[in-house]
Amino acid sequence: MATELKPIRSEADYAAALKEVEWLWGTQGDTPDGDRLDVLTTLIDVDESRQNPMDPPDPVAAIRFRMEQQGLTRKDLEPMIGPRNRVADILNDQRDVSIHMIRRLHTQLGISADVLIQPRRPRKVAGST
Repeated sequence: MATELKPIRSEADYAAALKEVEWLWGTQGDTPDGDRLDVLTTLIDVDESRQNPMDPPDPVAAIRFRMEQQGLTRKDLEPMIGPRNRVADILNDQRDVSIHMIRRLHTQLGISADVLIQPRRPRKVAGST
């Protein structure tokens, strides 16, 4: 079934790559078929990312996610964000993170600065459209 590997440029290329991945699924790594499977899945991933780009996460959502991952409390954020009321304002989407907060959150929590600099997404209020 092996054909020459090439970039995915059309729906037909995409369908053919998916069919071959299905055929190769479960092959051992470090073999020619396993290497081919790795390359094909990478090509498919790149094509899907190009066809369906994802918006970066909201900064507050990223902070909340990291807090959950690391078992952090609001108090744990105070050294990075500031006093309790400022932490509350950030987590309640009432205030943007400053450049100083971005630097500290990036350095201390490993959240991408690209994510943190995104503008806040307005919260939908119940009953509004």
